[in-house]
Amino acid sequence: MKRITVLGNFSGRNAGDNAILGNLLNDFHSKISDVVFLIPTLNRQFIIESFGHYPVRPVSLMPWNLTLRNFGWPMFKAMTDTDLILITDNILFDRKFNNPLVNYLKSIAFFSGFAKKKTIPIVPYNASIGPINTRDGAKALQKVLDACPLVISRDYQAVELIENLRLKCPTIIFGADSALNTMPVSNERLGEITEKFDLFRNPNGTIGLNVNSYLNNWNKKGSLNKDDFCKTIASTADQLINKLHVNVLFVVTQIMDESITRECIKIMKNQSRVKLVSNKHLNFRELATLLGKVDVHAGMRTHTLIFSAAMGTPMISINTYPKSAAFMKTIGMDDWTINVDEISKERLFQIIELAWHNRSETGEKMNPLVSLEKKKARENVAKVISIMNG
Repeated sequence: MKRITVLGNFSGRNAGDNAILGNLLNDFHSKISDVVFLIPTLNRQFIIESFGHYPVRPVSLMPWNLTLRNFGWPMFKAMTDTDLILITDNILFDRKFNNPLVNYLKSIAFFSGFAKKKTIPIVPYNASIGPINTRDGAKALQKVLDACPLVISRDYQAVELIENLRLKCPTIIFGADSALNTMPVSNERLGEITEKFDLFRNPNGTIGLNVNSYLNNWNKKGSLNKDDFCKTIASTADQLINKLHVNVLFVVTQIMDESITRECIKIMKNQSRVKLVSNKHLNFRELATLLGKVDVHAGMRTHTLIFSAAMGTPMISINTYPKSAAFMKTIGMDDWTINVDEISKERLFQIIELAWHNRSETGEKMNPLVSLEKKKARENVAKVISIMNG
């Protein structure tokens, strides 16, 4: 039996990460049945309950297993007692490089040397790379790349970063985020959710919003005051309700973001016209399905944008980190972006209003590119399996 180690943030707190894992497991298991997936995680029970219908083996990263998050015996074992290592999402960056509670790059780089000696291939799979802003980060990334026979990137920024850092790199091919192939839930389940949360009652439509606790991008700290930010979001939502006569649905895909979302809603004037749904109660497929029912969505979390695209909903990116901008460019939506440290209630309302009025035309242009990205998200599975098989 083959063993595939899948690295990412798989604690269950982030619906985007859950979607990446769920779709990856489905894609690989459809091609190879004699396999077990090793999943390093802080929440073994979540992996079993959510993905136990696949042959998964959660690897606990809790401290009593001789580890400090991702740096310790469990990660070493997962990366050296396996047949293939897949690096997903966006965990190869050097932000807080020496803090294993935040940063994966340092530990992956350290253990990749052992994997290389055992000829265990490492493949960044439909992943992003960077930002890398330090010499230590560049050295660590080079060590990872030295153990990779192939890099499958979900955006072109990986190539630019590697070239700018003058790193040696294996062949890079382009895939797309695995979450793009998220399937909607049944109409029956959608009806249950709609009824439970009292959604989509307004005949004029609903606009989706998503905020997160990252109020500045990764290169600028303190550029936006939290109170001012909440006032901007609240005022924008009120304007959308008053001028477009729509309702607003706040969608939370990372549990840590629910607090700031509720702070925004609390200071709104039209709270009765607002609903909130969260991954605390709904899984990634259910949240994606709801984003398929809004007219247009404006979000900070990249995977709310990806879920919207997967369901055919036009979106605006409130850019907080590079992967959001990269994704929007990939699907031809790079004109529909605004940087978080540049927003005001006037600018944010204007771009959402424009997107709402142009949603049909924008969707028609976006959807063919999204279809191509969906195909790219799963077409390299056989190639990776052939690398694993030598």
